[in-house]
Amino acid sequence: MSTAAWLVLGLPLLGCLVLAFTYRIVPARASGVIGTVAIGAAFVCAVITFFDLQARDEHSRQVAISLYDYASSVGVDAQMSILVDPLSVLMMLIVTGVSLLIHLYSTAYMASDQGYRRFFAYLNYFVFSMLLLVMAGNFILLIAGWAAVATASYLLISFWYRRTTATNAGLKSFIIQVIGDAALVLGTFLLFRHTGTVDFLRTFEGATTYFHKGDGDVTAACLLLLVGAIAKSAQIPLHTWLPDAMEGPTPVSAL
Repeated sequence: MSTAAWLVLGLPLLGCLVLAFTYRIVPARASGVIGTVAIGAAFVCAVITFFDLQARDEHSRQVAISLYDYASSVGVDAQMSILVDPLSVLMMLIVTGVSLLIHLYSTAYMASDQGYRRFFAYLNYFVFSMLLLVMAGNFILLIAGWAAVATASYLLISFWYRRTTATNAGLKSFIIQVIGDAALVLGTFLLFRHTGTVDFLRTFEGATTYFHKGDGDVTAACLLLLVGAIAKSAQIPLHTWLPDAMEGPTPVSAL
């Protein structure tokens, strides 16, 4: 399971890097194929991960897979880890499956666009960012994925950067989503103060204890996490960036 799960995350990133560093030598049409194959392979790995998880006992379907420790100081013990559970696997299948269809559509829709190679590099980066967001095993990686999605949104919404309306829409999206990023960071800090961990499973295990204390900081932390979600998913009152996102190419709106 661990190999397939990491490949789900790594293949879109690999596709993005390949497209970014070979855009001068790879034919335009080949860029679309590379980007689409990377997402298709990630979808296959997501399906494999799903069946591997289903084969486990229902009480052991929360699997934290760590690659290495990347931060261990001032009480923070953060790992480069992903959490594979029924929710994250569902999102892996949705993100890779829907994105694969969007990539396929884009190969024809963007065929005459001068930024064809750049477009598929951005799409692969966006998919990687969303997967990092839904597969993160701790709040540090969640924040990284959260910020990466905001960056990818900006790049895709303002893809036709020669149009002032597109660049303004991209900036608006980025600024509003950064409000959500700030709320998420503050919420994570408050939770860390009370739990002593940034790991999801450890935080969830002690959630009942923390809330029984009746501490206002924990409630504030949860509300801040909610603000982050509101900004990212374009809910009222932080919804105004979404209509402007239509300035990007049609596949971007779908994604």
